[in-house]
Amino acid sequence: MPYDSESSNPDSRARRVRGRALVALAALAPTTLAGWLVWQAMSSPGSQDNKPPKVLPLPSRSAPSALPGAGTATVTVTASSTPGGAPGSPSAPAASKNGSGAGPLAGKTVVIDPGHNPNNFRHAQEINEPVDIGTNKKECDTTGTDTNDGYTEAEFTLDVSHRIRAILEKQGAKVVFTHDGDRTFGPCVDERARIGNQAKADAVVSVHADGADEGQRGFHVILPAKVKGGAADTAPIVGPSRELGVRIAGKFVQDTGMNASNYVGDGTALDTRSDLGGLNLSKVPKVFIECGNMRDSRDSALLKSAAWHQKAAQGIADGIMAFLGG
Repeated sequence: MPYDSESSNPDSRARRVRGRALVALAALAPTTLAGWLVWQAMSSPGSQDNKPPKVLPLPSRSAPSALPGAGTATVTVTASSTPGGAPGSPSAPAASKNGSGAGPLAGKTVVIDPGHNPNNFRHAQEINEPVDIGTNKKECDTTGTDTNDGYTEAEFTLDVSHRIRAILEKQGAKVVFTHDGDRTFGPCVDERARIGNQAKADAVVSVHADGADEGQRGFHVILPAKVKGGAADTAPIVGPSRELGVRIAGKFVQDTGMNASNYVGDGTALDTRSDLGGLNLSKVPKVFIECGNMRDSRDSALLKSAAWHQKAAQGIADGIMAFLGG
């Protein structure tokens, strides 16, 4: 794929192999996944090709508890960002001013990581500098992708992230951003991981959109593989990150009508990766979500729609709430 995203992988065949391995491993998953529901169908105006989307199974828990308000809080916001700042001097992570009072998520901290930065394209040298991701070195960040008519992934991720924050704050959570479009570039992928770690986040979600070929459609959630090397040791977070990812995937289907990716994950909407610094260096539960393919004409029509942005934000927020409140 002609796309230089940290969350993208040019070797789609290898990704499909990983997807098949994931399906096989699911049968051996621990008890948190033992109660998976059978696949269901539901109709939705936003479903691809007017076909009912598949509802991904959610893991059961031994002692589930209801989360008041989960799946019901819908907040519409208009996103904006303020580029600026001195070159090379990152701003402090943007923390929510609200979310510390009453609510079902009171006391919980969620880090939202808007993929890329609208200003990255002006700083090619800086974002191409390699950083240590534990297992090897990788570029600091990338520009991300865009639609065929120039709507950028960085614009998309910021808008959806603002909407997620509004929903979660209404539920009482403290929300921290890795950036808010207010930096000259970045942050680098290692710093994005550090922000989540330093916040001692209960959950971290990195918001992205993919840049695959026309006809490759749908969303997928990227889970951390078990890796160890240098500063990377994901063993403690693999299990909870998988549960976070499964819950987000299930809610995303329900709230957006978007089907699971037809090119990654063999229909599960789940992909496990060992090459992403943002996951490798995380010490807290973390996933990436590719909300759709910006280079497919039908997916891009959704990804450019403010109304669909709200659905996507609701799906991601509902998944986070289900993970934190169960």
